[in-house]
Amino acid sequence: MTYDTVVFDNDGVLVGRTRFGVLREATRETFKKFGVTDPDPDDVKRMTIGATPGSVGTVCQRYDFDPGTFWRTRDSTVSKAQQVEAREGRKTPYDDLDELENLEVEMGIVSSNQQETIDFIVDHFDGFDLFGAAYGREPTIHSLQLRKPNPHYIEQALADLDAENALFVGDNESDVQAAHNAGIDSAFIRRPHRDEWELNVWPTWEIDCLADLHDICTP
Repeated sequence: MTYDTVVFDNDGVLVGRTRFGVLREATRETFKKFGVTDPDPDDVKRMTIGATPGSVGTVCQRYDFDPGTFWRTRDSTVSKAQQVEAREGRKTPYDDLDELENLEVEMGIVSSNQQETIDFIVDHFDGFDLFGAAYGREPTIHSLQLRKPNPHYIEQALADLDAENALFVGDNESDVQAAHNAGIDSAFIRRPHRDEWELNVWPTWEIDCLADLHDICTP
């Protein structure tokens, strides 16, 4: 198989994942900005990971927040916490990122993280000038519906890159499903945090590191 375009998930693929505790504390800080200093821990967790438009609405109704304003603030606060992690060396690119320098394909990024976070990562770290498109979520409740496995942002990146035969590389089952929904092949990368992960989906490829893409993408 020959690919002219490879699109990557970001966290857990190109850069290390942000520690859950950092995300949780940033979400708790969001509640504090709205005058709630002791939110229910379950509500903090719901707004930290796996939030949906429905759960945002339910939590905001409980605390009498405006949902749109709360979510924009939450996304910005969580993004800035991740930027601190990157600046202080706790969130960094994987060592094999330089393997992409000689990969003769168009490349892009599609993440379910905030666009603000992706923009910062691309500007802050060396090596990210390789990516001709870089998409994250807008700071809106609606964007939660566009996260993978929805192929929305993948399709935008593929259009930007004029892709004809593309591959999507991710470390989650939702990445594999999103690639399938976009009508393209997928590669599941087994970073250390996915070493023993049992997949319930069928990627086109399984790889251990970014260097493996040379064998996949070279005709």
